[in-house]
Amino acid sequence: MCGIVGYIGHREAYPIVIKGLKRLEYRGYDSAGVMLYDGESLKLSKTKGKVSDLEARVQKEITTNGTIGMGHTRWATHGVPNDVNSHPHVSNSGDLVIIHNGIIENYAPLKQELMKRGYTFTSDTDSEVLINLIEEVQKSENLKLGKAVQVALNQVVGAYAIAVFDKKTPNEIVAARLGSPLAIGIGEGEYFIASDASPFIEYTTNAVYLEDGEMANVRLHKPMKVRKIKDDSIVDPYIQQLQMNLEQIEKGGYDHFMLKEIYEQPSVIKDTYRGRLHANEGIIQMAGIEDNLEKFLNAERIIIVACGTSWHAGLVAEYIIEEFTRVPVEVEYASEFRYRNPIINSKDVVIAISQSGETADTMAAIKLAKENGAFVFGVCNVVGSSISRESHAGAYTHAGPEIGVASTKAFTTQITVLTMLALRLAKAKGTMNQTDYHTYLQELEIIPDKVKEALETNAKAEEIAAVFKDSPNCLYLGRGYNFPVALEGALKLKEISYIHAEGYPAAEMKHGPIALIDEMMPVIIIAPKQGHYDKIVSNIQEIKSRSGKIIAVVTKGDVQVRELADYVIEIPETSDALSPLITTIPLQLLSYHIAVMRGCNVDQPRNLAKSVTVE
Repeated sequence: MCGIVGYIGHREAYPIVIKGLKRLEYRGYDSAGVMLYDGESLKLSKTKGKVSDLEARVQKEITTNGTIGMGHTRWATHGVPNDVNSHPHVSNSGDLVIIHNGIIENYAPLKQELMKRGYTFTSDTDSEVLINLIEEVQKSENLKLGKAVQVALNQVVGAYAIAVFDKKTPNEIVAARLGSPLAIGIGEGEYFIASDASPFIEYTTNAVYLEDGEMANVRLHKPMKVRKIKDDSIVDPYIQQLQMNLEQIEKGGYDHFMLKEIYEQPSVIKDTYRGRLHANEGIIQMAGIEDNLEKFLNAERIIIVACGTSWHAGLVAEYIIEEFTRVPVEVEYASEFRYRNPIINSKDVVIAISQSGETADTMAAIKLAKENGAFVFGVCNVVGSSISRESHAGAYTHAGPEIGVASTKAFTTQITVLTMLALRLAKAKGTMNQTDYHTYLQELEIIPDKVKEALETNAKAEEIAAVFKDSPNCLYLGRGYNFPVALEGALKLKEISYIHAEGYPAAEMKHGPIALIDEMMPVIIIAPKQGHYDKIVSNIQEIKSRSGKIIAVVTKGDVQVRELADYVIEIPETSDALSPLITTIPLQLLSYHIAVMRGCNVDQPRNLAKSVTVE
């Protein structure tokens, strides 16, 4: 939920930290702050607002020299976004500084105890409680910083990724994680600490991703030490070679990351199936499936757990997997799954979907599934993420960095992976004839070209956006495979334009939502030629007779819907099961243009963060 950056080494820290915060601003942008140490004094500057506001404030408040620094960009949990609640937070003595991502659930009793011992607090945050707890442990037990952090963390309940600095021992930073991601970049005589690798990718390709319950001491001119927080046992960290590059995380000439990511979909879908899909040979080969094929073949049920856009991808997968493999599928909100005492057994396969691979509720659902003996298959985008490590097996989507908070290419690449999974299982189980199997493989292989063609609806989407940008409400309708696309289209509009929107199965319109329809209500209907076309035409006629404004996404050459709709967006024809990969494109573009025209911050919509690492 928040972005963390730290540096200790031989370079000037401020440029590294501030640039890193800009790259992590997708993780939180309510407020931002920076700490620098120049060998003599501790310098702090923080403010409500964005990293650009912080830059302006830094220039007025502090000098920026120093080779040790930490920075933070916040998504508020405890305390409203303001200057005081911004990170970094300093202990009562002024010696210790912390940046923190996560939630300390038992902060209130800890705060009360610290107040009894004479500590005072200026902010409403749980993070200020944690840094003072560390200081109290350090003082009362006469401990070095690393040991004091360890002892304090064993007293807290919750989730965290932290970096702690003590000006009394200014040659080290202590980092730790539990439930929130933290990466450490290892350079020549320098270390980088960050929520993900993007802040230090141009400086080093060597990184260690701390596991849950681990802490690290990074010290100048000394090897990094990693230990278990619980028992102080030494860990031999695995150093990964990063594959991300700077070009992937820059806008590349687009006005917004979201638009760039929408237009990347033809190439990233191809990247997702590259090396896995061999249409001419009739082969789908995914190591995570091949190595565990018996688990899938013996599964009596598949449970999909996810949140938000990933949940919608899971709903599409439910239709695909059940039709192709005849295995029952349940799709669960991870947040509900973890708390409702679900029935799980050893013959269940649980598929966990998350763009970031760090979603807290999905991580908790995975742990619950494993405790009950289920086989867990992870689908995520970020290499080395928590879900990729916690799952028994899985598949990366290979979408590349998704910086825009509202997911676009994550959705289509997740569907691509899940479609390949369904096809591979259908072949192994014999639930699909060879003709249909080969047809689907060939169709999936050319989907990137059809997505590229669908992107040509951009001008039409912009034209329609200009008409409906001031609408207070919007209804999205779809049937079958495109019902989840209706949900996703409504979510996109809500997320980035702040227009109230709802998605429904088209037939459900008569069971309530039809009461809302009048000449002021735009209704976006997904009506491709394949699927329940005649039924959805009837739904359109019902809307038309009540003066609703109809925006229809149709197959090229459509005649019947065109005569009824006020606006039509044409997309290339594809099979019903693969149509969500195409129909979602104009909905993404429509949401984008409406948000831009309303003056909204497309990449960083209010109150949202990219990686939801707290409940």
